[in-house]
Order: sequence, then structure tokens, then C-alpha cells
Amino acid sequence: MAGTTICHRAPLSLSLLRRRSYVRHPSLLPVYSQLSTDTASKGKEFEGRVGFLGIGIMGCPMALNLIKAGYDVTIWNRTKSKCDNLINLGAKYEPTPEQVASSCDVTFAMIADPASAAAVATGENGAIQGLGSGKGYVDVSTVDGATSKLICESVQKTGASFLEAPVSGSKKPAEDGQLIFLTAGDVALYERVASLLDIMGKSRFYLGDVGNGAAMKLVVNMIMGSMMASFSEGLLLAEKVGLDPNVLVEVVSQGAISAPMYSLKGPAMVKATYPTAFPLKHQQKDLRLALGLAESVSQPIPIAAAANELYKVAKSQGLSDQDFSAVIEALKAKLQN
Repeated sequence: MAGTTICHRAPLSLSLLRRRSYVRHPSLLPVYSQLSTDTASKGKEFEGRVGFLGIGIMGCPMALNLIKAGYDVTIWNRTKSKCDNLINLGAKYEPTPEQVASSCDVTFAMIADPASAAAVATGENGAIQGLGSGKGYVDVSTVDGATSKLICESVQKTGASFLEAPVSGSKKPAEDGQLIFLTAGDVALYERVASLLDIMGKSRFYLGDVGNGAAMKLVVNMIMGSMMASFSEGLLLAEKVGLDPNVLVEVVSQGAISAPMYSLKGPAMVKATYPTAFPLKHQQKDLRLALGLAESVSQPIPIAAAANELYKVAKSQGLSDQDFSAVIEALKAKLQN
């Protein structure tokens, strides 16, 4: 079983990966996970210039960690002023994604939504214009599978390699280098950038064909969005019947349903403050994409569908740029009405 080929483009080198889990997928591809703390099986140190497209809530700390690790990093963002701090810390800047990709050996992209991710990669002055044989493009954005496959095909036509690698984690994990990478695509590129992923994250999964990484991320964020909606209901119900919602947070955090998200977000939610780590508009976007994914395979997800409607209400209240925990405000409005 260890000799099974994961990707038609290249065999997996088990010297660079310790197989921690093996899961049967309908495509019969094995799934590998790697903890970044497993020093004995870390990837070979990356050599070359690294590009990073998208210096926002997530992209900025991710690129910063690469700079701190001593890598030669070139960056781009639609709003150049967001790059100023990283430039002051040693990053180079190029005015277009094309020029970043042209000047770098591997280019990462962390873009807000599928349409923007496709435009940055394949649009005017897009990254593919600067790609070619020997280069790699790693899309760490959260997009649907169709968009990821479209970008992959465009990248491969240039002779470059493609890896989708959406991340599980928000602003603080990005700052702390504790993200989880859900990768799929060119396994040789996966191995090539493994040391970079280990700097930005605490673990990485290789999931086989392009589209699997995107699907896994959408399922994870679907669960997260539904959990937050239910948690919001619980906080408000507890308060309504005379219980202290702070005590509820403590009780939940010590029980079988404990999740870091509850203890991290709960106290601020009780105070009606929502410092943005993961924008509400992005959570709603991911729920919408998850609903489309479910529809494509005729899988009912009624709980996620109901949660999506709640996030849409929150967006209509002007909460798009607040943290996704601000969804509780949509429930408060419903109670008042």
C-alpha cells in the first residue's frame, strides 16, 4: 500500500512525508497528514524566491512569518498601502501579480473570494502571465472546486505546477504560524513547498486531486458556521431564562462539546464586541459555496442552509466586515422584532 501512486504527475516520496493517516476516498487516493512538529519528516528546505499575492487579514501574517524565517519574499496587493509594513520589514514589492510570479520560483495567493482569486491568477496582468516551466503556484484562498480546477488548468498550460492549499484557521493562528493546510494537486510541488507550509502552519494534509482541498475547506467552514449560529442561540437563550452567559461559556468549554472557538469568542460575544478575525461576509460566502457543493451531489444540509440565512440577515444589518461571531446580532434583532 505504501507504493500507491497518489498523483498521476509524480510518485509520493515517503522520505519527505510520514504517513499519519490513511483514508479511503471514492477516487481510492490515500490521504496523508503531516504535523509541522514532526521534525524528523519535515520537507527539504525551500530554496528560491517566494511570491505572495493578497496582503490582507490572513495574507499579511502568513507572508510576515516567511520574512521572519529569512526567505526572500515579494508581495502584491490591490491596495499597495497594505504592503508598507512588510516592505519596511524586508519584503520586495511588484505592481502586478504577473511581475510577482515572473520574479519568483513559487507564488502563494490568499485572495478573498472565487471571482477575485480567478482574476488575480488568470485576468489582465494575472499571475499566469509570469509563470512558466519550473515555477509553482500555490492557491491558499478558499474557493469552490470549479474555480480551483480552472486556475489549475490555466497554470498548467504555462508549464508551471499547481497546488491548492486552503487553510483552516483565522487571524490569530495565521499570526502564530498555527494554520492547517488542506492541500491537493501536484504532489512534487507539495513536497517542494512543505518547509514553507510548516513555517506558516502547524499541520498539512495532502488530499489527492485538485478540488479535494477546496471541498474539505468548505465542509470544515460549513460546520464552523453552523456551530457559531447554534452557540449564539445558546448564549441568548441562557440570558433570556436568567442564566449568566459567561457561566454557559465556561460550562461548554469544560464539557464534551468543548471547542476552542467557544472559549475564544464567547466572552467577547457576551459583551457584544466582535473584533474581526474571520469576516462574517466570508463565512456566509463559504456557507453559500458549501450549499452549492452539497447540491452538486444531492446531499441535504438543512442545518447549514438555515445558518446561511441567518448570516445573510447579519449582512443586511451592515455586519459584513465584523467577525463572524457577530451573527448573534441577527438573532437579537429577530427577538426584538
